[in-house]
Amino acid sequence: MSSEIPVKQIDPSSDPSDNNNKPGSVELYASRKKIYVKEVKGFFQRIRNVSLLLLMGMYFLFVWITQDGQPLILFDLPAREFHLFGITFYPKDFILLSGMLIISAFGLFFITTLFGRVWCGYTCPQTVWTFIFMWVEERIEAAGTSA
Repeated sequence: MSSEIPVKQIDPSSDPSDNNNKPGSVELYASRKKIYVKEVKGFFQRIRNVSLLLLMGMYFLFVWITQDGQPLILFDLPAREFHLFGITFYPKDFILLSGMLIISAFGLFFITTLFGRVWCGYTCPQTVWTFIFMWVEERIEAAGTSA
């Protein structure tokens, strides 16, 4: 390792437009190349897409589906009522609701511990929204598919 690395002298005070005329000069303000995600196809990607569509469908449709004249999920703050899957909770029932949420949190913890990759890869809200944004980006920019 006795050879030295050659050093390029960069003068930021010089005009960047005439850098192309000087040999060995570097453009300081070059635009970045965009990075595109490679499209993945296969069995597990289809499972991921189906779970994505199922979860987003539930997210958007549960507020419109009614049971006994009430939506499946409705947080009616002025009336102080919370409707969850046909059960109406009032503020005095918050202890029951908090107990259900604590049990759900522990259930989520144990399922994530046992099947963490399944949760993070297929049903985590962050993953679902990330794949939706990647799909939209691919449709809008479409430059990444040609590379």
